[in-house]
Amino acid sequence: MRTGIYFDLRNPPQWAADPARLYAFTLEMCEEADALGCHSIWVSEHHGFDDGYLPQPLTMAAAIAARTTHARIGTAIMIAPLHHPVAIAEQAAVVDLISGGRLDLGLGAGYRVPEFAMFGADILRRYGATDARVRELRQVWASGAVTPAPVQRRVPIWLGYQGPQGARRAGLLGEGLLSADPALWPVYRDALGEGGHDISVGRMAGGLSGWVSSDPEADWPVVARHLSAQMDSYRRYMVEGTDQPVPRPVDPERMRDDDPAKGPLRSFLLGTPEDVATRIRTATAGAPIETVFFWASIAGMPEAMVAEHVRTICTQLAPALE
Repeated sequence: MRTGIYFDLRNPPQWAADPARLYAFTLEMCEEADALGCHSIWVSEHHGFDDGYLPQPLTMAAAIAARTTHARIGTAIMIAPLHHPVAIAEQAAVVDLISGGRLDLGLGAGYRVPEFAMFGADILRRYGATDARVRELRQVWASGAVTPAPVQRRVPIWLGYQGPQGARRAGLLGEGLLSADPALWPVYRDALGEGGHDISVGRMAGGLSGWVSSDPEADWPVVARHLSAQMDSYRRYMVEGTDQPVPRPVDPERMRDDDPAKGPLRSFLLGTPEDVATRIRTATAGAPIETVFFWASIAGMPEAMVAEHVRTICTQLAPALE
């Protein structure tokens, strides 16, 4: 199993840094991770967060591509219904060219009402729109309409669908499933066959939430504060624009050491590299999960902690998972 790192460039008001410094530091960390043999670097997308959540993942991916040589560069995810397929195809092609063919394009349906309103998109049609983007991207690239073409003959597309219905959609389309939940493999596998695809093309990868350290208990008080800020932000923005109440603040202790297959928003792995590697292997057994990736930084963490976390993931966790 291969190991990656993940950045969303959050900059919460209570720990606010100069945004230019945050972006520069993140690129420094990407460069170091690449030099340390990191398999992949992933970035995400949201709009209108008060903590400055990264809004343009392919722009950031291009910058990472220019600063790295070996690591694959993925979006986890890009909100497909908010973007025109030709724009995605062209931007993705540029990233693939700059990186020499290292792009993994992760797409998802999104969920935030204000984001869809901002872009004039229909949130009620988001799943169908995401499926359509995949078909449109494949058609645009195959037609030669996008020039210059990507380096990769078939740019890997991953669908960040969660749950059985999403796994089935990914399978019917014959694309990768961006989830580390092994329970979704049977549904995904069967849908691959139903869609006329050889099940051997099935592949899974996904984000896990956790902190890997030689002394996790000493780190936990700081990690817990930043984890609370990150999770509470997600939960607050998840219901914005709806009639649902804002969920109660998360209890990081209840997330800690829960089943990692539940996903990065519902569980949190805390441990040494050896312990975390063992738990990941157990939690992902029985499915073709080829890559897992962790947040390198959690909601505005101090630079020194982030740098140490990146080094630990790349030099200790990754070898333990190979």
